[in-house]
Amino acid sequence: MSHSTYNKLWSEAHYELSCLLDEELPEEPLRPERDRVVFFQRLATFYVRYVQIFRKLEEAYDQSVHPQKRRVIRQVLDGVMGRVLELKNEMVEKEFSEYHYMDDIIQDLKLTPEDLEIPIPKYFIRERNKVLQDRERMFAAILNQMDVTEKAGPPVMRMLTLERAIKVIQVAERARQGRLRAKFMREIHKDSERQRKAEEQEEVSTDQAAVCIQKVWRGFMQRKITKRLREEEMIFLGMAMDPKLSYPSQTKLDTINNEANRRIRQDEHEDDYQKSIGSVIYQLKEVEGPEMKETMKDQIRQWFIECRDATGSFPDYPEEEDGGSSLIFAEKTPEELAEELAAKEEEDANKKPKGKEETKEKKKKEKVDDEEEEPGLKMLPSAYLADLEREHKTFSDIWKNRNESKNFSQRHDLELIKEEKRKEIEVEIRKQVDELMRQELANWKLAVDKEKSGKVKGAAKKKKASKSGKRKKKDKDLTADRTIVSLFEELVEQELLKKADNVKLKDYLGDYSYLGTTLRQSDIEPMPSLSDVRQVVALYAVLPLGSQAVHEKAPLVKTMLLVGPSGVGKKMLVHAICQETGANLFDLSPLNVAGKYPGKSGLQMMLHLVFKVARLMQPSVIWIGEAEKMFYKKVPKDEKELDPKRLKKDLPKILKSIKGEDCVLIVGTTSDPHSADLKSLCKFYNKIILIPRPDYASRYVMWKELIKKNGGEVTSDLDLSSLAKISDGYTQGHMVQVVRSILTDRRIQQFPKRPLTASEFVSPLARTDPVFQEEEEALKNWYAKTPLGKKRIKAASGKEGDEESPKTGGKGGKKKGKNRVERDRTKGHVKLAEMGSKQGPVSLGEVFSCFIKF
Repeated sequence: MSHSTYNKLWSEAHYELSCLLDEELPEEPLRPERDRVVFFQRLATFYVRYVQIFRKLEEAYDQSVHPQKRRVIRQVLDGVMGRVLELKNEMVEKEFSEYHYMDDIIQDLKLTPEDLEIPIPKYFIRERNKVLQDRERMFAAILNQMDVTEKAGPPVMRMLTLERAIKVIQVAERARQGRLRAKFMREIHKDSERQRKAEEQEEVSTDQAAVCIQKVWRGFMQRKITKRLREEEMIFLGMAMDPKLSYPSQTKLDTINNEANRRIRQDEHEDDYQKSIGSVIYQLKEVEGPEMKETMKDQIRQWFIECRDATGSFPDYPEEEDGGSSLIFAEKTPEELAEELAAKEEEDANKKPKGKEETKEKKKKEKVDDEEEEPGLKMLPSAYLADLEREHKTFSDIWKNRNESKNFSQRHDLELIKEEKRKEIEVEIRKQVDELMRQELANWKLAVDKEKSGKVKGAAKKKKASKSGKRKKKDKDLTADRTIVSLFEELVEQELLKKADNVKLKDYLGDYSYLGTTLRQSDIEPMPSLSDVRQVVALYAVLPLGSQAVHEKAPLVKTMLLVGPSGVGKKMLVHAICQETGANLFDLSPLNVAGKYPGKSGLQMMLHLVFKVARLMQPSVIWIGEAEKMFYKKVPKDEKELDPKRLKKDLPKILKSIKGEDCVLIVGTTSDPHSADLKSLCKFYNKIILIPRPDYASRYVMWKELIKKNGGEVTSDLDLSSLAKISDGYTQGHMVQVVRSILTDRRIQQFPKRPLTASEFVSPLARTDPVFQEEEEALKNWYAKTPLGKKRIKAASGKEGDEESPKTGGKGGKKKGKNRVERDRTKGHVKLAEMGSKQGPVSLGEVFSCFIKF
């Protein structure tokens, strides 16, 4: 794709952004919306449209090579990401749910579920590439040193006991004898088969033999032709994929190469741009700097004289924190400026701490104002809309209609650099001129007005203010005398800092939930799909950690708890967050910290080390596995020695010190939240994400991708739909284990003769215990007791109102029917397990008979 294509993407994104800004910032403020459903639809529509802008800007930023354009795109991209997070936060507050279903909106906007996927900006990793490489080298050096230390001693020879040695010899000898016996039996069987065929063989003529061969050959060829024609028909109808498309085409390979080349050009153009900035700054300072300085002095002196002529005395020089001489050059008369300065001084002098009565009056007034406001729902104020409006204006003024026909190589524009740097140099020179002119004004006052220097007054005021100001207590640095490298090394040696597994968020497979809106409209709360989980993790963890600008102003998420049955991929998501953002992974799981840094002082030192390194080497993820142990209601006897509640008091205190500028996220994972104290757990984790078992669509996608990933082939003989149906209740972890147990090297070699079938997966599945509905219902009931779950139930009950009483019987019937379905389904799993214990193959018909009621 050429640079014009990405310019077009950029322009389209800004056109859509201008439409959204007009809707969000109308000339007349919108009236509050009384209908919660209508208000949520508006929010969700804004969210979907901002996501589309996000996707376009991310692609344009990744592939644009013009360094000045990239800076402008980056500002808008960060602003759009922040606005997406704000809208997500507002949707959660209005719908009381972490998951939202917008299939009706994407249908109205003629989009696909893939268009809702949150893209992970590539600059998260690319712009930190050097830092990440240095960290990898540090890890490798420390781990190698640890291995050398462990292997430093002499090799220890393990002595076998007599009984053990005899057992090893017996096993080897019996195996040898077994192989010889099998070989002899194979030869005997072949001889007997050869003799039997020789006895049964009848003499046939040449014609009969030819007819027999022709019959077999023609049958084989006809079946082959029929199969090929059927496959062509399915491809033509769009019900099967063309085998040629399973491999990347030459066009796709060329596109990938072009993208890589563009990134190389980005680095080259960036280096040229930085060099040009240095030369432009030097040129402006040398050529235009002296003239700027003299012009400013003349203007300020003229202002002194005008003020004296108008007011009869020289003015006070504006302080540096007020803007200095930049106030003078505002379009105001000397009298107006003098009045403004005098009013400001009077206001500062009259500033006093507010008493209790004033505070009460103010609160009362605010309360009255709130009561007078029209009832209804309003959108929360945004920290990004003003920035987006400003950046959009920059695009419209500078880039929208800019003629770049002669800039085919997309190099930087020198004139733009001069305009930008001239303003910076002007500010720098103004500060120098202010110091000189402040002193000159003081001399004029002494000589003409016989007044004391305004500068001395200002200094005295400042000094007094500094004395009266309270000093903030600074946290004591327990490792002030140590380098960050030594702290990093200690944490790696103690296994508190670990390397994240090489997994990406896209590897967390799962399909979109297509019936979410329909079920909610029928007052049925749908279980989220794995695609929804992936989106929530991207919004709450990946985007804020990846961009400092987004993290500072977006709704702050300090802690997040992932709740779900064992095997649903909670730990994988933690590692994916680290890989997508280049974050450090700290492990503060109760079992990992047991026995390390003993005592109260040791605990303080451990937490100090972890959070100091986490802040200095941000972004960082602090993982707490089995998070329920830290908030146990009652510690089990076998775990008392491990002291799992060790971090319960100190960790929440340190959590309060995490601010917006600290890209640090605490992620907990648990499969047994019932054993924890709910109040303490919810107080510590401000986001609780419930992860369900995979639904049918997700299981279908996962079986297909897992089989391919492990060397298998998906053919027409493999009934994936039936496999996805009978594996209901099994998690991703179960499915991975089953696929690995089936697809051995020997089985992969047999594919040409014996294609893979769904029945081969039945026995391994039957030997694995699934996640039963009771366990998932228990997790749903637990989640309903969390603050957000309570709000959701309260909102639903308020929505039903008077309709609740006539529906009671129906709901009871539904629940009874649902329990019956689950009971039959459980029986099906038991039958399936009994079937798996039998010897020999099992047909899919027998398997489906287990679930016929379900």
